[in-house]
Amino acid sequence: MGLPSTVLLVAGAAFLSHAVYSSYEHALLFSPSISSGNKHPLPLDIVLELLVSITVLCAGIVLAAPKLKPISWRVWAREKETEEKNVNIRRRKEEDAGLGAQVGNPFAGLEDGSRRGFLDVRGARKAFAEWVREGGGGGRS
Repeated sequence: MGLPSTVLLVAGAAFLSHAVYSSYEHALLFSPSISSGNKHPLPLDIVLELLVSITVLCAGIVLAAPKLKPISWRVWAREKETEEKNVNIRRRKEEDAGLGAQVGNPFAGLEDGSRRGFLDVRGARKAFAEWVREGGGGGRS
């Protein structure tokens, strides 16, 4: 965050807090009675101070924000192709070293139909049914 954005944020926060305090004091000073309604609306200078403070705060936030990254399918596809080539080279090196293939497509778990991190209920039911058919149990007679 640079100096201009910090100055704008501090000034905007100060203006905003002053506008809020002024509106609170105005509400206490001119509290309307129940029968008469609100005869003393918020003064124009408090409303303008509030709008200026919000504008200054927004400008400070925009200046403090990091630069946006470009979104382009071309750039993304080029990075993925390069990454895939590097992954293939790395995978071959890992297989040669006996580490196994640990890298690759991060969406492979979704594409191959397996659900990593989830309990396979159907597989567990089949295994239990086979276990019961084989006579697995507590050995009761």
